[in-house]
Amino acid sequence: MAVSIPNSPRRDSRSFQKIVDAFLGGKGLPFAEVLSAERIERVFQKHGCLFGLHGVYTTAIMVWSFLSQVLRDGKEGSCQAAVARVVSYCRMQGLQAPTDDTGDYCRARAKLSSDALRDLSCEVASEMEEQAEPKWLWKGRLHAKLVDGFTFTMPDTPKNQAIYPQMEAQKLGVGLPIARAAAILSLATACVMDLAIAPYQGKETGESALLRSMFGSLSRGDIAVMDRYYCSFMMIAILLAQGTQTCARKHHLRHSDFRRGQRLGKHDHLIVWARPQRPTWMDEETYRQIPETLVLREIRFNIVKPGRRTKSIDVITTLIDADEYTKEDIAELYGFRWNSELDIRSIKSNLNLGHVRCKSPAMVLREVWTTMLAYNLIRTTAAGAALLHDKQPRQISFTSTCQYVLASWMQLSTGRVSSTSLECYLLTMLEQIASCEVANRPGRLEPRVLKRRRHGYKLMMKPRNQLRRELRKCCT
Repeated sequence: MAVSIPNSPRRDSRSFQKIVDAFLGGKGLPFAEVLSAERIERVFQKHGCLFGLHGVYTTAIMVWSFLSQVLRDGKEGSCQAAVARVVSYCRMQGLQAPTDDTGDYCRARAKLSSDALRDLSCEVASEMEEQAEPKWLWKGRLHAKLVDGFTFTMPDTPKNQAIYPQMEAQKLGVGLPIARAAAILSLATACVMDLAIAPYQGKETGESALLRSMFGSLSRGDIAVMDRYYCSFMMIAILLAQGTQTCARKHHLRHSDFRRGQRLGKHDHLIVWARPQRPTWMDEETYRQIPETLVLREIRFNIVKPGRRTKSIDVITTLIDADEYTKEDIAELYGFRWNSELDIRSIKSNLNLGHVRCKSPAMVLREVWTTMLAYNLIRTTAAGAALLHDKQPRQISFTSTCQYVLASWMQLSTGRVSSTSLECYLLTMLEQIASCEVANRPGRLEPRVLKRRRHGYKLMMKPRNQLRRELRKCCT
C-alpha cells in the first residue's frame, strides 16, 4: 500500500522520500519498510544464521521484539512483556501464537547474530547518509563524521567480569563490569555509522585503538571531527592516506606558537609536524608508508560567555585552503563536535545503554547493536519528518520522536486505526514529531538542584556476601 503525500512541496525530491512513504504507507509498524522482513532475512542469510523460517519465533519477529525491548523502560522492557507483545501481534495477524514461557523467547533471542545486527544498523545509517539533503551537509556538500567515546556498565556476573572486568580501583565484588566504546556519528542525520567495543582497561582498548578498527567506516571526502584525545600524527596521517580529512582539537601536550609557520591570518597558520617513532601497535611496513612530515593548519578561537572566563581552543585540521575554508568555517565545524555528546546522551539515557541488562558478553553485544539499530531507526523517522516539514533532522527532539513512534507502534500493531484514516493519522504523527524541536524553550532558566529527597542508602563498599554475613551476626 503506497500512500501519496497531498500538496507536499517535497514530493519531487528523491532524498528520503522513500522513508517518508514507508512511514506513511506501512500496514503494521513504524519504519516496517525500512527494516522489512526481507532485509532482515537477507542480512542474516549472508551471515549464515537465519532461523525459525517455519516456527513462531522467526528471525524477523525476534529482531522486532528485541527492538521493542530496548525502546522501552521498566516492566515494559522485560522479556515477559516482549513475549506478551509477540502473542498479541500473532493473534491479531491470525498466526500461531507462542506460549507465555520466557525461556523459549530468550533461547530464540540468543540465536540473533551480533554481526548481522551490526550490519543492519550500519546499512540503515549508510543509506540515510547517501540520501541526505545537501542543506543537511556541512557547506552543502561535505559529509562530516563526529567521533567520540563513552563507557557503559552491565550486570555483575562471572561471565561479564571475565571479558569486561570492573575498574581496578574498585574492590572485588563491589564494582560492575564496564566496557569502553567509540562511535562514529553523522553530523547530517545524527545516525551511528559504526561502533567499536572493548574492555575498559588493557592493551589496545583505548578510544584511539577503537577508532583505528573503524577506519573502513570513514570514506574518501569525509571529515572526521574529533576531540583532542584522537589528535596524533599517526591518526591524522592514516586518515589522510585514505582520503579522509581531519578537524580535531589539538592535544594539550603540544605547544602552540603562532609566530612560526606560514601565517594565514590572526591565530591562523600552517605548521609542519614530523613523524614520531614507530608506535608498538604499528608494523614496520605500515610505518615506512607514513610520510615523514605533515603540513597542517592550526587556528585558535575564543569562546566568550557572559559572566564566565573566556576559553581559548586550538584546532588542528587538514583543510589547509584558507580561501575555501575560512577560520570561522573551521571554528564552526569543530563546534559541531558537541552534537556527539548529545547523541551519546540520548543513547545512554533514553535507550538505557548506560547500563545494559544482559548477563553474558555475547548477549551484551546483541543488546548493544539492537540499541544502535533502534536509535538509527528513530533517527530515520525524525529525518522523514524533517524532510516533510523543511527542517534539519537535528532540530527534532530524539526523545519526542521515540515517544511518538512507540505510541503509533501500539496503535498500528493492534489494528485500532482503519485503513481509511491511516494516512491522516500518520501525517498528524509526522507533523507532531516535526513540531518537537530541541533547544526551543524560551525563557527557560532552571537551577541544577533536586527537590525530591531520595533514599538514604549508603554506597556498597563491601561485597554483598560479606554484608549478608555481617547482618546474620547482628541478628543472632
